[in-house]
Amino acid sequence: MFILPQHHHLHQAATISRRHHNHRVYCAITTQIKTRPKLEPAVIITTTLVTPPKINDPSLKSTWSHRAWVATGCTTVLASLASSIIGSYDSHIWLEPLLSGFIGYLFADLGSGVYHWGIDNYGDASTPVFGSQIDAFQGHHKWPWTITKRQFANNLHALARVVTYTVLPIDLIFYDQPVAMGFVGMASGCIMFSQQFHAWAHGTKSKLPPVVVALQDAGVLVSRSQHAAHHRHPYNNNYCIVSGVWNRFLDENKVFEAMEMVVFFKLGLRPRSWSEPNSDWTEEVEDSLGTYFP
Repeated sequence: MFILPQHHHLHQAATISRRHHNHRVYCAITTQIKTRPKLEPAVIITTTLVTPPKINDPSLKSTWSHRAWVATGCTTVLASLASSIIGSYDSHIWLEPLLSGFIGYLFADLGSGVYHWGIDNYGDASTPVFGSQIDAFQGHHKWPWTITKRQFANNLHALARVVTYTVLPIDLIFYDQPVAMGFVGMASGCIMFSQQFHAWAHGTKSKLPPVVVALQDAGVLVSRSQHAAHHRHPYNNNYCIVSGVWNRFLDENKVFEAMEMVVFFKLGLRPRSWSEPNSDWTEEVEDSLGTYFP
């Protein structure tokens, strides 16, 4: 009898005893047992198929609620402008209210750029208050032409609601200040209609009203060519969408890049413009999805 070595194997000793001429025969049989490979739990990765809205999608249609908010917003803006005109007539001053209105127009373009920059680069759909706007603008980058399919009130109602809540108290307090009302009326009106100016910037020249094309060519409204640059790599310029008059100054002086550095060093937040565009928001051409918009 002898001791078999043990080294990662199971050894079985089988003794076969035969009594023949007083001899015993010992047979050692070694059996190797193969270990079963360790199975890792299967990980199933699922992705949600995101598609642009169809032309008859309810999300593109105006509702009576949308129309009501736009009507309220327009009434609020007109009240500001009317107060400015009446106050100017009564006090016999015209230059100051006109200048304040022009400053309001410039302010609206700058404000649209700052806001556009912010929601393009920070936050997501779960961000409080601004989440729906952030999600909508990211979808807009992927399918920019869908904005031209939205009905008028559908496109403007969100801003009209903000204008109503913000400007109505100002109208009630400063109704007798024509200079202030000139600024408020023009700024709030341009901000509320900025989404329509934005939609026109994505329109086809032949399908736009001639007066809109003339205003775009004159630089009063943001032009199609200027805004098209915003939808090309690196997607970090031409943010202003009222007239676009601020775009050149802001881009050449790298104002938004400086603001991004401040946000990063103060809050540790990286803007999306620092990363390579991914398929979640890079543009898909309308022609390639003709089944959605025949």
